[in-house]
Amino acid sequence: MADAGDATDERPLIAHLLELRMRLLRGLIGLALVLLALLPVANRLYAFLARPLLAKLPKGGQLIATQVASPFFAPLKLALFVALMIAMPWLLYQLWAFVAPGLYRREKRLALPLLVSALALFYAGCAFAYFLVLPMVFGFLARVTPDGVAMMTDISAYLDFVLVLFLAFGLAFELPVALVILALLGWVTPAQLREGRGYAIVGIFIVAAIVTPPDVVSQLMLAIPMCLLYEAGILAARLVAPARSVAPDTPD
Repeated sequence: MADAGDATDERPLIAHLLELRMRLLRGLIGLALVLLALLPVANRLYAFLARPLLAKLPKGGQLIATQVASPFFAPLKLALFVALMIAMPWLLYQLWAFVAPGLYRREKRLALPLLVSALALFYAGCAFAYFLVLPMVFGFLARVTPDGVAMMTDISAYLDFVLVLFLAFGLAFELPVALVILALLGWVTPAQLREGRGYAIVGIFIVAAIVTPPDVVSQLMLAIPMCLLYEAGILAARLVAPARSVAPDTPD
């Protein structure tokens, strides 16, 4: 009898593992298909990414490749990053399809908007970095470049610099979602968030100074939106905090 019970307990675990493997395979296949579609235009993607810098360089300025394989690997790396960004909704859907059956109805109602909001805010952070921050940063750097120094950046170094900024701003824009999750878990209240506003602003400026390049422009361009997003997070937390007292229901 004990062996039969153990076999019964193992079957759900095996079923979950098989489901997880299927979701992972589907996600990886989707990512691979997007990457294959982007590979023929990888150089164009890099040219688009380089526009904010090239627009601020003096006449005749250009990017350079200091390593033999950089002209191949830099566009490939960018294509992989863009493929990941494009396939992210599909990857998150696979994650959602795996965990959703075990969630309560109320958890589903809360988790899905948070997931969509987090994805949209990450995209918004990357767009903010590309269209507003990068032109200002490169304009500032071009103005402070000493006379007699040619500003010619390696393509791999430029790509790493831009991707770090994208990740920094994308993750920074997740602040409202993080505050809402903390409020839902009961770890903080909207009143505590308001009372800690001063400490939060100081922390935001410290984080901005750490994760951005060592120039005042990019630090302010990250810190100011984060302060506004902190206020938005407080407002969102006020909307969801009362729902914590609702009695739990049963999974679908």
